[in-house]
Amino acid sequence: MIIRILGEGQYDVADDALARLNELDSAVEAAVEAGDDQAFAPALAELLSGVRSAGVPHAADSLDESDLILPPADASIEEVREMLSDEGLIPG
Repeated sequence: MIIRILGEGQYDVADDALARLNELDSAVEAAVEAGDDQAFAPALAELLSGVRSAGVPHAADSLDESDLILPPADASIEEVREMLSDEGLIPG
């Protein structure tokens, strides 16, 4: 799966990493739904860190489409709220 972090690039992430990323995504979603800015920033940072550590950078010159798009590390809670689907940022 190819996951793009806006403003940063794409990462190839194995499907077996998605369960852990979904756990991290749930923390982001809970913080957004609660409007909890103090929990939001660390939860988003941990999710993005999880993608970086589970994945490998996708070739920068590749024109492959991303399967998932995540907000940048400096995204506001409102920006992430607009990106959320019924299944969070990472479906599953």
